[in-house]
Amino acid sequence: MGFYVCVTDLEDELIRAAGTVTVERIIQAQGELRSFRIFQQQPAQRQRSTAEQLHRFLGTRSGRKSQYARLLAAALDPARIPRPLDRVLAHG
Repeated sequence: MGFYVCVTDLEDELIRAAGTVTVERIIQAQGELRSFRIFQQQPAQRQRSTAEQLHRFLGTRSGRKSQYARLLAAALDPARIPRPLDRVLAHG
């Protein structure tokens, strides 16, 4: 009926679809890999998976979520577009 739900949120869907290696490459291309590595060493992040760390990192600065959502979506293989996003695009 026009409602499409992500498991956690759009960032989570995009990180899972792209894979952590690809997300880290995109972060590196944006000149933020050093910041991400420092972030990973924070006590609160050490026990989290790389995917969870990436998800949290994307929300640590204003504008970063929208910046990376655009970059991650552009980097996806069309066959790996997350189902909620694919459904929204097909519905439009």
